[in-house]
Amino acid sequence: MKKSMSSRDTKKNHKTKKASAGGDVRIIGGQFKRRTVSFIDAEGLRPTPDRLRETLFNWLLADIHGAYVLDSCAGSGVLGFEALSRGAAHCTFIEINNAQSDMLRQSALQLRIDADSHKIITGTAEKVLIQQQIVPQTFDIVFIDPPYAQDLWQPILTVLITQSLIDTDTLIYLEADKDLESQLQQLANTLNNNLTAQEQTTLKVVAFECLKQTKVGQVVAGLYRLSSS
Repeated sequence: MKKSMSSRDTKKNHKTKKASAGGDVRIIGGQFKRRTVSFIDAEGLRPTPDRLRETLFNWLLADIHGAYVLDSCAGSGVLGFEALSRGAAHCTFIEINNAQSDMLRQSALQLRIDADSHKIITGTAEKVLIQQQIVPQTFDIVFIDPPYAQDLWQPILTVLITQSLIDTDTLIYLEADKDLESQLQQLANTLNNNLTAQEQTTLKVVAFECLKQTKVGQVVAGLYRLSSS
């Protein structure tokens, strides 16, 4: 016979459920406008605010249709789903948290997104981008919006460049809680110093061109392009 659950166990169970509960975020444009996607309560997982997302997709207005997109630290997936909503051809979602990956799959099903137009991979972007064949071409648009404290955008950018997954036509969206310009310069210097002879022939000198930038509260966001000379 099963023992009845004590009051203490009930409270503990309630806390567990509450800790795993997250929220919903609304898609603000395109064919899925006003539809929501869900996310769990996990450390560092915070969807890009509506105001900032609206600015980003205004920047991408002329480039989003037919684009191959990477949402490298997907979280709620709202950036990738927003891109698909606005006409992107394909989006690859990479998410480290298993439970949130399952949530992304549920969101894709609820939105009735065609299986051929998206891929959801569980793992860290730096490893996934090296180990797996993602798309048969370079990405047109890349979203790098990791938990701010981890500064993952630097290793992710490094892998994207060294694995030839982006080129000088790729639009790169970065979001952080600190100045990006000086860190991008340091990253460019490091990459240039570490390029192999073959990579130097292809890329010559790595640099990052800032196309757009904005600040919302403490959040710094920018749209960049890889340039070489």
